[in-house]
Amino acid sequence: MSGTAAASRKRLVSREPGVLARMVRHRADYLYVAPALGVMLLVIGYPIYDTIYLSFFNTPPSLALEDKTFVGVDNYIRILTSDAFLEVTVNTLIWTAFSTFFAFVLGLGAALALDKQFVGRGLLRGILLIPYVISAVAAAYIWRWLYHTDFGVIGAIAVAAGLTDRPINFLDNTETSLGSLIVVNVWKEFSFAMIMMLAGLQTVPEQLHRAAQVDGAGVFQRFWHITMPHLKGVTLVTVLLLLVSNLNSFTIPWIMTAGGPAGSTDIWITAIYQLAFERIRFGISSAYSVIVFIVMMSMGYFYVRALTRRDGARYG
Repeated sequence: MSGTAAASRKRLVSREPGVLARMVRHRADYLYVAPALGVMLLVIGYPIYDTIYLSFFNTPPSLALEDKTFVGVDNYIRILTSDAFLEVTVNTLIWTAFSTFFAFVLGLGAALALDKQFVGRGLLRGILLIPYVISAVAAAYIWRWLYHTDFGVIGAIAVAAGLTDRPINFLDNTETSLGSLIVVNVWKEFSFAMIMMLAGLQTVPEQLHRAAQVDGAGVFQRFWHITMPHLKGVTLVTVLLLLVSNLNSFTIPWIMTAGGPAGSTDIWITAIYQLAFERIRFGISSAYSVIVFIVMMSMGYFYVRALTRRDGARYG
């Protein structure tokens, strides 16, 4: 019976029209989205094309863009073989990995706590959403003053509590600067993970928890064998979105340290900005941007796969 059903399904699939045939059949439908596609090509497609085109040229600061010289893939080779790129890549990986991990863990913990009924839950949810809704620029300046060596609140509290003899130098120390920025980024992003995981927790059947509790399953066993399997899809999407967001981070690192001190907080985006708008090297900064763009597209591919897999599982 199952073999007959599979054979009939194959025949139906084989009779389906190809992509081109479906496009021709629904050609009138594309007229409705043509204006939106045109705007996207103008504001997204053309800048991407121009960046890729410019990445194959040398544009020294002394020359105008019309005097650029073609150098092929030399810009890419210079970037990928430079020690500076390796250092910036290490900083970017540390920044992305730790920011994503701690933001997700804190968000999941907050979601699990807020999923329970207790007095003041709505107020606490609103308070924990503040970091997510506050402007990144405002957050960066607030934390910059909190970290200030002479006037910062954190340093003053540490001295008053006897934890240190003098205020801690958070942002001007190459050993603590990147970690300090990661703390700020985690504070800013964990609310997003909390929202996503709270939404996922609404899909976990309460009956399964009750049945497992009757069978003698502990809290951790119910969490690991019931809650986490139901959160698998939303966890994957949340982590991928956090990864892409952290790889694209610019505001917090640039406002708080501008890549310093001594390049200890330089990540891909800040390095591109410095090349393009401080050193006026549009050609090599474009090549740098293309490399980062390829990484982002790879992340986007996995994100789309995660979404389509969820839709396929949902609708069979």
